[in-house]
Amino acid sequence: MSEYDDTGPAVPPLRDDCFALPAGVHWMPVEETLALLRARLAPVTGEEEVALDAADGRVLAGPVAARRSNPPAANSAVDGYGFAWHDGMVGPQSLPLAEGRAAAGAPYGRRLERGAALRVLTGAVLPEGMDTVLLEEDVWVEDGRVVFDGLPQRGANTRRAGEDIEIGAPALGAGRLVRPEDIALLAATGTARLTVRRRLRVGVLSTGDELAAPGETTDPARTYDANRPMLLAILARWGYVPVDLGHVPDRRDALRDAFDAARARCDVLLSSGGASAGDEDHVSAILRAEAHLTAWRIAVKPGRPLALAMWRGMPVFGLPGNPVAAFTCTLVFARPALAQLAGGNWSVPAGFTVPAAFEKTKKAGRREFLRARLTGEGHAEVFASEGSGRISGLGWAGGFVELAEPAGTVAPGDPVRFVPYGSFGL
Repeated sequence: MSEYDDTGPAVPPLRDDCFALPAGVHWMPVEETLALLRARLAPVTGEEEVALDAADGRVLAGPVAARRSNPPAANSAVDGYGFAWHDGMVGPQSLPLAEGRAAAGAPYGRRLERGAALRVLTGAVLPEGMDTVLLEEDVWVEDGRVVFDGLPQRGANTRRAGEDIEIGAPALGAGRLVRPEDIALLAATGTARLTVRRRLRVGVLSTGDELAAPGETTDPARTYDANRPMLLAILARWGYVPVDLGHVPDRRDALRDAFDAARARCDVLLSSGGASAGDEDHVSAILRAEAHLTAWRIAVKPGRPLALAMWRGMPVFGLPGNPVAAFTCTLVFARPALAQLAGGNWSVPAGFTVPAAFEKTKKAGRREFLRARLTGEGHAEVFASEGSGRISGLGWAGGFVELAEPAGTVAPGDPVRFVPYGSFGL
């Protein structure tokens, strides 16, 4: 079966005006922007069934229940000797050792007589008549008897049936991005096939007459296209199907053809460049004229303009042309939006508070994401320049220091929020 076949029910399309903003909105705070995206977007991918060994990185289309308890039967957690605990056992004990043993995959096969002990190995199903196991280091065996001084608690060194998860209980929820540890649980509880969302196909398009492929020219008036290879790599890391739509010059007919071609191959499009309202911002112009465009002016640095549109039913995210701004906006805004479009859960990056290893005076009005990394002492240091043209700072950093909208100052040692790239799935 092709990963692009929709075998489940039809997916309702997004509304053409899903990106429309409330009246009177000018500059949106980051949290408000994220809340609006979360409220407006819904899955656009269908469903397909895959084998468990092909489920890593896929989004569950529905909840999965345990088909079998884990463990399926009570078993021993150690190598030792098992017996039936009872209230009359006081002081040192000497129990007759029954013939045979219980081992993983080789059960004893009959009831253990009351008052007797049996050799039992780790993982062995406890036979009827056994509820407690002694570590072999805590006993000695002589003359066919098992002798021990200290009486353990009832049920010691055993695992009860279903103590991890019981049959029929929820194992994983809908929208879960399946990970290797999830595959272990599903395998242990008997799931061999899963219904997952089809992988989201995300097109990446670069625009602008000034762009050239890396190494194509030495003309200083041309800019090498850094956004497209960067975005394609990010999308692959996130488990989507990246679709390279190439580079389009600043011509309306070429842009229109590119958008139509993307609609035929992609579920969603990320374009970079031409997203503002200047004379050469042709992406915004054609989307405004021929699609449902909303230019979301976001109070964020780096970034600000984020063009959101629906092109014949396909969501379009118009990212800034500056690579640093495009990178930041992709992680902060596109990542959770794409996850929701893919049928997954809305993602909130985890950050933590660390002492600052820098000083800064911040103006009010915008949330700032400073390229930063942790020192050996666990303090956050920031890149030498906040200039959006300094692409090298992305690789120098290991994440962002996130500064809220109000004005303020940061001095060395002050607490700041550090969000590592790993929290954005990189």
